[in-house]
Amino acid sequence: MEELARNVRTLRGVGPKRAALFAKLGVHTVRDLLYTFPRSYEDFTRPVSISQAAPGEVCCIRAVVSAPIRVTRASGGMLLCKTRVADDSGILEVVFFNNKYAAELLKEGAAYFLYGRVSGTLFRKTMTAPECLPAGCNPGLRPVYATTAGLSSRAVGAAVQAALSLFATRTIPELLPDTLRAEYQLCRVGCALQNIHFPRDGQALAAARRRLVFDELLALLLGMGLLRHRQADGHAPRCLPDFDFAPFFASLPYTPTGAQLRAVAEAAADMARAVPMNRLIEGDVGSGKTTVAAALCVLAHAGGLQSALMAPTEILAAQHARNLERLLAPSGLRVGLLTGGLPAAKKREVKAAIADGSVGLVVGTHALLQEDVAFHRLGLVITDEQHRFGVAQRAALAAKGSTDAVDSSSPHMLIMSATPIPRTLSLMIYGDLDVSVLNELPAGRRPVRTYLVGSGLRARVHRFLRTQVEQGQQAYIVCPLVEADESELAAAVQLRDGLAETSLAGIPVGLLHGRMPAREKEKVMQAFAAGDLKLLVSTTVIEVGVDVPAATVMVVENAERFGLSQLHQLRGRVGRGAAQSHCILISDAEDAATRERLQTLCKTADGFAIAEQDLKLRGPGDFFGKRQHGLPALAIADLMGDMDILQEARRAADTLLRQDPALSLKEHAGLRNAVDALFAGNGIVFN
Repeated sequence: MEELARNVRTLRGVGPKRAALFAKLGVHTVRDLLYTFPRSYEDFTRPVSISQAAPGEVCCIRAVVSAPIRVTRASGGMLLCKTRVADDSGILEVVFFNNKYAAELLKEGAAYFLYGRVSGTLFRKTMTAPECLPAGCNPGLRPVYATTAGLSSRAVGAAVQAALSLFATRTIPELLPDTLRAEYQLCRVGCALQNIHFPRDGQALAAARRRLVFDELLALLLGMGLLRHRQADGHAPRCLPDFDFAPFFASLPYTPTGAQLRAVAEAAADMARAVPMNRLIEGDVGSGKTTVAAALCVLAHAGGLQSALMAPTEILAAQHARNLERLLAPSGLRVGLLTGGLPAAKKREVKAAIADGSVGLVVGTHALLQEDVAFHRLGLVITDEQHRFGVAQRAALAAKGSTDAVDSSSPHMLIMSATPIPRTLSLMIYGDLDVSVLNELPAGRRPVRTYLVGSGLRARVHRFLRTQVEQGQQAYIVCPLVEADESELAAAVQLRDGLAETSLAGIPVGLLHGRMPAREKEKVMQAFAAGDLKLLVSTTVIEVGVDVPAATVMVVENAERFGLSQLHQLRGRVGRGAAQSHCILISDAEDAATRERLQTLCKTADGFAIAEQDLKLRGPGDFFGKRQHGLPALAIADLMGDMDILQEARRAADTLLRQDPALSLKEHAGLRNAVDALFAGNGIVFN
């Protein structure tokens, strides 16, 4: 509809200057604005008494102004306005800073609703800069929007009201067919948009949210279905259907686990088909994903095909190349390394070997995506740690297989991820992939001993680190911040500098954090891997990192600041050699639930069990908060909290795709547009 495509600057009260501010929030059209949902609501429907309002709580209070406003100047010239309000249960002090209109806002003897956070003690409570409304009005649930400098939540709300007024006499077009809406008892989209922004009551808000969450999850699942459909239509080179892996397995210095054998068999069956494989190997730290990848490279090589493995950093690429060279040498498969840091002559040599097919496996970084990298016959693409690569980058590497000299087929795709994902969510995250799970660790691997201690034992921890270093070992110390702020959280820079004053003085210490240039990070990691540095003080940039077999201790400062899954990944940085390894979690958190959460790490090494527990205790933030896994950003749905709606949306998506596999029917045009819009930010275009 024309109105939805209108630029927001045409709305009443917006104009070009405010439209530029809306653009900073990603809002350009009326549709963008209507789908910019409130991040929370001020609830004036359930006021509490002053005695019921607990310090630290955000609430609404109905009270009468019991004293005139006193206006004073604080140090630095700040304007300070104070008054008191009262109800039958007690008195509350109200404070405003630098608000010259506060005296006009509250009149002595009048009743108001005050909404804000209560501070102070049980016996003397204060509310600072509350939202104040006359008690005679009925504000209900007031939306609170994300803002930017110069654009308040109230201004966003006024623009939304102007946008909704465009549809006072006309209907917002429906995305869903009437039969589908009726089957799942969903309100109309116009009603949903009205009540998500300005809910009539709590019930209307719940119905509105349910409809909009359903729409968003349906678009997500339909997009996943279209990706799978598109992959099924592709053509891939077929590998030998009954290939004998026994000589490869016999050449390994260890016996493969049952899970590894099963994953190889599943992937080999995929690669024997003429449809491109799109499989995820999901395994805990140390579960042997590289061995599975090596076996599949041998299979591809036997069919005259090349393989490519793309790693997120040069140091990881070099590590993979060394490990795979060792595993593949007995099979006669030559491994090449291509990274941006190679000398020009070496790059030319490797590129020539890739082009003429003499390199059976090339390992590299983003350098593999360069235009002048041409494969002789690329049959298998492997990406390490999926969350470092978007779908578009994986597709760009896969496209190298369709421009070779022999045919125009697409290569098989294998994605390796060490991030444990609960079974309840893996289908949602990897909806376009088949999944193999490596849930066994190789025999003889020693579990990492994990301890939870308070900061009072830090000096003892440092003495233990010194003992380990003197025995030829290395250690990590991980902090949640780069530099100290007002909180007392350990910061990497200050902690590194402070080690010189402890029992660790004189030990070579490196510093690694996300703000450092990539080259500098690689240099530090290489020095640590070579043993030149004995201690590495770091933020979580080492969460997915290099094998350093001599690193036997992981110390995590302020461990309560990390999710369980993140802590488990950090713990996986040690325990890669023969020596016993240790993970020490330092936390002074007194909250019982927090300590129980951290104790989970001390009790189990099962990454999948830890991930399930993390979801129960913290929600899905660790998996989706930073959009690690390449999913489109969701505006309103919560994949874990909305599991019931998710199941309904999956049933609806399956039905729709059975009826219309490409969503090409006229009645599905709106849904197809919604899918295209949701996935556009991920570089995916459904042709």
